[in-house]
Amino acid sequence: MPDWLRSTLAVLAGVVTIGVLHTGTDMALEGSGIFPPPEAPSALDPLYLGTAVVYRNVYNVLGGYLTGRLAPAGPQMHAAVLGLIGLLLNLAGGYVMWSIGAHWYPVTLAILALPATWLGGWLVSRRAV
Repeated sequence: MPDWLRSTLAVLAGVVTIGVLHTGTDMALEGSGIFPPPEAPSALDPLYLGTAVVYRNVYNVLGGYLTGRLAPAGPQMHAAVLGLIGLLLNLAGGYVMWSIGAHWYPVTLAILALPATWLGGWLVSRRAV
């Protein structure tokens, strides 16, 4: 398999993993009643949003780690590409949802996307030493 394809698949695996984990955790927390449904006004409570920021960034580190492990070379670079994709997706989501409120939430997710995924890639490169 050519390296460009392995690189693409590594980043795609990170995107899918992060997306599935984010969505699955959101659904599990909402379904169990721990989090309110997204349309409820209480969903904007800083406790819920702060908790989501934490678990989403743990998943971002995991996604960066997976991407780095699958990358043919340069795990940190591949994880950084994943982080840039996350940054752009969070900025787009923040733009679309700006009128809802809690502006700090999408901004925080956008700011932390690149460092979190890069950390995952760094953990892979440290392991190889």
